[in-house]
Amino acid sequence: MRIHYFQHVPFEGLGSIEKWIAPKGYVRTATRFYADDTLPDVEKLDWLIVMGGPMSTYNANDCPWLKKEERFIEKAIVAGKTILGICLGAQLIAEVLGARVYPNSYKEIGWFPVTLTQEGKSSPLFDSFPKALTVFHWHGDTFDLPQEAVRVAESEACLNQAFVYADRVVGLQFHLDFTKHSVEQLLLECGADLEKGPYVQGPEEMLAPKAPFGKVNEKMEELLDRLERTLGQANPIVRSGTAGQST
Repeated sequence: MRIHYFQHVPFEGLGSIEKWIAPKGYVRTATRFYADDTLPDVEKLDWLIVMGGPMSTYNANDCPWLKKEERFIEKAIVAGKTILGICLGAQLIAEVLGARVYPNSYKEIGWFPVTLTQEGKSSPLFDSFPKALTVFHWHGDTFDLPQEAVRVAESEACLNQAFVYADRVVGLQFHLDFTKHSVEQLLLECGADLEKGPYVQGPEEMLAPKAPFGKVNEKMEELLDRLERTLGQANPIVRSGTAGQST
């Protein structure tokens, strides 16, 4: 198994996903866009994981590599690769699939519940999840649901919290990958995001002793296990035109 991941900033790595990969002996490689790493050959990977970051998909003037990244994601989708996008990663996938990414009505930062949709409850990737699960959020943007994608989770502050496309492409607006260290790093690097709002918590709430890091990391493992089963079943996806016209 060859897993490649995209990392956008030094302080948002794989989080708990790293612990899932390590004992399996899979080949793990990365493109660190902040370090100007080169992109791999899409045919030499089985699974692409696109991590989060504080930038927006529409910040291509400040982050010119975003256009290259989206073109690569499109190639991976067309090639039938298994893909997981988290937060910014989900927004990039949505945009590649032709959906609009834009500022949400509210910032959503901290521990807030998401609810499975009816489609989520019957999804083979999500049917082990509870109907409602408190997860970690750190985002100000949202996206429209891409055509042919299925919405599997939503929240009070943000309608499109998770989607599945072609059974093996998953976008999560929220974080199941974050550990306590992940949140501590974000507070250090992006603390200015904590403007007062109905869906913004303070550091003491995010890092409270009862914060459910263990529970969400378990759900991250469950989702990874189920995505792992899609590998070897992939068929190329025939798509007309260029995905994400903004790229």
